[in-house]
Amino acid sequence: MNPTPFYTRLAHISISILAIGFIAVLGKSILAPLIIALLFALLLIPFAAFLERKLRFPRAMAAFVVLLVLIGGISGLMVLLGSQLSEFAQEWPAFQTQLMLSFDSLQDWISHSFNINNRQQAEYINQTAETALGHGTELIGTTLISLSSSLLFMVFIFLYTFFLLLHRSLLMRFVVALFSENHTPVVHEAVARIQYIIRKYIVGLLLQMVIVATLTWVTFMVLGIKYAFLLGLLTGILNVIPYVGIFTSLLLSATVTFATGDTTHVLFVVIAIVVIHLIDGNYIMPKIVGSKVKLNTLTAVLGLVVGEMLWGVTGMFLAIPVIAIAKVIFDRVEGLKPWGMVLGEDEPATQNAIPANEELPPLEE
Repeated sequence: MNPTPFYTRLAHISISILAIGFIAVLGKSILAPLIIALLFALLLIPFAAFLERKLRFPRAMAAFVVLLVLIGGISGLMVLLGSQLSEFAQEWPAFQTQLMLSFDSLQDWISHSFNINNRQQAEYINQTAETALGHGTELIGTTLISLSSSLLFMVFIFLYTFFLLLHRSLLMRFVVALFSENHTPVVHEAVARIQYIIRKYIVGLLLQMVIVATLTWVTFMVLGIKYAFLLGLLTGILNVIPYVGIFTSLLLSATVTFATGDTTHVLFVVIAIVVIHLIDGNYIMPKIVGSKVKLNTLTAVLGLVVGEMLWGVTGMFLAIPVIAIAKVIFDRVEGLKPWGMVLGEDEPATQNAIPANEELPPLEE
């Protein structure tokens, strides 16, 4: 039997990639919450299985209890963040006054350094403000729609998580039935591997968030930065979004410090966040998160770019785990093994194996 010509296989691959991208764009409202729910379900399956086996909970009750724990954890984080923001809001008038004073100082510096007087700066600011006000109504309407969409998005995530936990055995039988019987062991091993990787990845991501938030908070406290805990918490949360999050937190921290401190404090804040990011990128991330997801840097960056193009910030957050799942599947399908190889790290295949003291847990169904 003659092998399929390369140009035919290339055409099939190109059409498949375009079709997947087209479906991803059209199905964002369904696929995005479903994939996030899948990640949550994979993380919570051991807890649900414990309730079912040890405490004899019915599956529906176990799934419901686990879902309540998930909602409670997310709500607790939101309450903590909200309490810090409310304290910040109470001091908003003083913050605004200080910001204006700092802005006046900045105007004077620009006037002396670049010979642009305050009147010219004011004209430019007024023009910018008029343009912004012209789109004010549209911006408010878009914000309200975005807020309602986000709440609906979260509701669907929780519903999907519950039903994935409830019907996980049925879904597992469906996946096994898609392949011939002699491939059943490989399917079970691939699913167990995906569970292992995603579970370790999410736990590592949460641990990374806590470490970065704590480092930022302690550093800002030592430097005497106002709102140190709030800025540390925001830095830890935003750091979950690779690359973009750290720059956003840098901008927020520098702006708040600029309004509540002096130029020296702003410089210290910038240096501190850059150093924390270097520590995170070169030690925390590789040791805690990167060791579980064996992807090369080029693949990760391309995944983030494509994820942002397709689904925005949500796509950037989901890019790494989705690519990690794809790699597990590619490594076990004969025709897709080269794609799994190019997604992985540039190291011998034996180093990609799970350490001897870290075996795969039994498949949870």
